Amino acid sequence: MQRKPRLVRGFCCIPIITKGTAMRHDFPPTADDELIENVNEHISLLQKKDGIRFGTDAYLLSAFVRPIPRGILADLGSGSGIVSLLCLAGGKIEHAHAVELQEEYCALIRRNAERNGLGARISVVQTDVRKLGVRAIGEHPTVVVSNPPYLRCGAGLRHSSQRMETARREENGTVDDFCAAGSRLLQSRDSFYVVYRPDRLADLLCALRAGRLEPKRMVTVYPDPSSAPCLILVEAVKDASPSLLYAPPLCIYRSAAERVYTDAMQRIYDGFSMEFLFSAGKETKI
Repeated sequence: MQRKPRLVRGFCCIPIITKGTAMRHDFPPTADDELIENVNEHISLLQKKDGIRFGTDAYLLSAFVRPIPRGILADLGSGSGIVSLLCLAGGKIEHAHAVELQEEYCALIRRNAERNGLGARISVVQTDVRKLGVRAIGEHPTVVVSNPPYLRCGAGLRHSSQRMETARREENGTVDDFCAAGSRLLQSRDSFYVVYRPDRLADLLCALRAGRLEPKRMVTVYPDPSSAPCLILVEAVKDASPSLLYAPPLCIYRSAAERVYTDAMQRIYDGFSMEFLFSAGKETKI
């Protein structure tokens, strides 16, 4: 049964649930502030109760990534490591470098990698993205992904949890900093994937261009047909020429009252891919 969405100040945080899932490893939480969530048949995830939790933004970002089976991924602001875990378990990449500032989350990523049998394929890099360079991870990744903090410092009400504040507010790096870090890591013609808030789309596009990351594909996500958009997904390519493909609007649910996935969302969920949104005749070139 699918859960109802959790909307946090207009940001889309809808949990993804797979029917009939079961944990692959019986490793219980070791602290009172942790919980386990079964993401799908491949991944079970340790999370902090008062931190940012796994939701639609992370799943769609992972599904948006195009597969490079022998590719190397850098995950900026990795949190629990969920995007790296999903991309590895889904066969999209060979190895992931999970970049995270907070020490306790670096430890959490390692534990999540081990509990899901992916410990040898995830390297954890504890550093500030504003200082991140190729030397920190030891190689140029072929793909960079990021789910950056989306609240400016001083904007909105503060959360009682410092973990939540660090994850969602630009206290340790702005969207410009995350895009600049991605550009420093990537070589020409390689891709940067990002999920962000629609109300900050202008900031995102300016940050991408400033980092020589040219937006090439974009998806706007809506909770349902009657609601305002809740997410923007962008694939940018370093040093590419201008030309943007805009996918049709993606609605998660059929209606605000009927919490049933749309056909498009169900296809993304089942196939872990968004390529069909850009098939001939569906996308718009701008």
